[in-house]
Amino acid sequence: MPQGFLLDTNVLLATLLAPLRLPETTRADLADSANAVWFSAASLWEIAVKVSLGKANFDFQPEDIHALALETHFKELPITAAHTYAVARLPWHHRDPFDRLLVAQALALPAILLTTDSALSVYSSLVSRVHWRS
Repeated sequence: MPQGFLLDTNVLLATLLAPLRLPETTRADLADSANAVWFSAASLWEIAVKVSLGKANFDFQPEDIHALALETHFKELPITAAHTYAVARLPWHHRDPFDRLLVAQALALPAILLTTDSALSVYSSLVSRVHWRS
């Protein structure tokens, strides 16, 4: 039984910086105090990599996103050795190392992984795709 939600990097950023992009039902689920909401250290690592590469739309620092997520009462999920072992057992449906780690973490919790990436749903029924609002 899922214990809550794990946010992928795109959903984490939208939730913190542009929540109106999320569907109302997703916003309601994340605001419900009965649901645990996790963000992974892997997302902060991904943000740090993109910032260091000078990627467009990454004009914020990972420590600022970290602080904002904690202020929002999201739970930080560290990367553990067990998570990395689980990545080794995942089939190669997807090649992005950050996404693969997030899938492994969602399966380990267990939690519903909220993602914008349609390719991840093949891994588990715990993966739920979020469609941006127009």
